[in-house]
Amino acid sequence: MNARDAGTAPVRLKGAEAELPARSHAHGRTARAGRLLTLSALTAALLAGCGIRSTEVPTDFGPAPSRVHCSLSGPDVSTQASRGLPVQVFLLCGSQLVAVERTVRVPDGSPDSERRVLVAQGLLDELEETPSADEKEAGYTTDVRGAMTVNGPRPGDPDEALRLSTPPTDLTSYALAQIVCTFSDSTAAEGDGSVILGGPTDEPPRRYECTDEVRTRPGSNEPPSSDV
Repeated sequence: MNARDAGTAPVRLKGAEAELPARSHAHGRTARAGRLLTLSALTAALLAGCGIRSTEVPTDFGPAPSRVHCSLSGPDVSTQASRGLPVQVFLLCGSQLVAVERTVRVPDGSPDSERRVLVAQGLLDELEETPSADEKEAGYTTDVRGAMTVNGPRPGDPDEALRLSTPPTDLTSYALAQIVCTFSDSTAAEGDGSVILGGPTDEPPRRYECTDEVRTRPGSNEPPSSDV
């Protein structure tokens, strides 16, 4: 090795030493990035194992609903029976008719004709009652108003006719649908899906039917009626 070579050797060594910190720094960044990726993978695995899905975007779905719309828990049958005769009445919910459980009191030993009217009056009273807090929360309402009464047939009426204190033609389509479907589904009627209703005047009664269209759209479909 000559003097020129000896003089330049330290220059090459110095250059190699200058490159070493840069390589070490880059290697440190790579190592840290690798550790971060490993930590992220472990976190995701732990979340998945706990049944939690990781997300980068915060979500807020609001409070859970307290009760499903138009859904009520069924009453205790034995408790209900002790309070009277178990029946169903049709309330309004979601613009349709939905049956709910009720009870009516009928004195023991009542004649069949009187019993039928007593059941009809009990059903009418239940339809006029303000829905309970639970029913209101679930979306139930009623359109039957006015403390109506119901009586049996007049002379010349069919034996199964019922006379309301308010003419059926004066009721809203919702109220008439509630009454017709409630009565026709009970012992107050013949059980064929229809009921004979009249008002307080001498106007002859008519037979009203509770159809599927009336149950699903009582506001736009009045119960169909026919002469008796």
